Amino acid sequence: MSHDPEQTETTQRTLYSDGPLRPTRRSACVVVIHGEGLGRRLDIGHLPVCIGRTPESDLQIAHKSVSRRHCEIRLDDNRYMLRDLGATNPTRLNESRLANEQALADGDQITVGESILKFISHDSVEASYHEEIYQLAIHDALTDLYNRRHFCEMADKEIGRALRHQRPLALCIIDVDLFKPINDRYGHIQGDEVLRKIATIVRTHARGEDVAARIGGEEFALLLPECDLATATDCAERLRQAVAETGFYLVSERLPITISIGVTVLAQNRMTRSTLMATADAALYRAKHEGRNRVCVEA
Repeated sequence: MSHDPEQTETTQRTLYSDGPLRPTRRSACVVVIHGEGLGRRLDIGHLPVCIGRTPESDLQIAHKSVSRRHCEIRLDDNRYMLRDLGATNPTRLNESRLANEQALADGDQITVGESILKFISHDSVEASYHEEIYQLAIHDALTDLYNRRHFCEMADKEIGRALRHQRPLALCIIDVDLFKPINDRYGHIQGDEVLRKIATIVRTHARGEDVAARIGGEEFALLLPECDLATATDCAERLRQAVAETGFYLVSERLPITISIGVTVLAQNRMTRSTLMATADAALYRAKHEGRNRVCVEA
């Protein structure tokens, strides 16, 4: 009886290596959490490290918004110090322009051009790093809201729960009005500041059980469990009004910025995420078509 060689071939045994070399001393690090280089990590030891656009940088961020030598981090008497190196787009620490040289604390965010880095101290670098990787997987780093992928997972779960228990569920899809001209006139860095500010307003209008996410460039979503159409519409109107009344200052110029919102609820003809989102999108499109800065509803 003949045998098929592919079926009689012996499986090769795995040869285990000792694994990567581990540093003898834990060092602090920065992790890119938004923009060019997302997910990259730079360990910081005794020697100063440079972050910039050139390949010679210890952490290269090859984006036109980053200067060739943008900023430097160095260890000084057990403190990690951040210094701007004369960058065209000045280095920012926790959203404020860096003043001379400043000490870093665990969790600080460093803005380099259009990228954001997070500083993790040497005291808890491994645990914090792995937690940061998990957070990167579910959050939008620019706004700290959930990202689209995690929103979709949460929406599927909430839809399933609402259908099982016959409970209401509402969805708001939010879009920033005339956002492209803002980016074109003031640049993406200023545009990012607008998105952060709007995300903060969305977050303050979300209850603990709500799911707030950034699902596109200037598009946000707010999923409202246990919420009927009237309550969701009221929430959306308060959110719209809050954004319209907020002062947005771009290059010292106050700019009126508004949002449009489409609202819908789970119903017999929309029992899946795709149909629910499509209906909310249709309501949003109507809000745009009718003049923006308004809430429209698809019952």
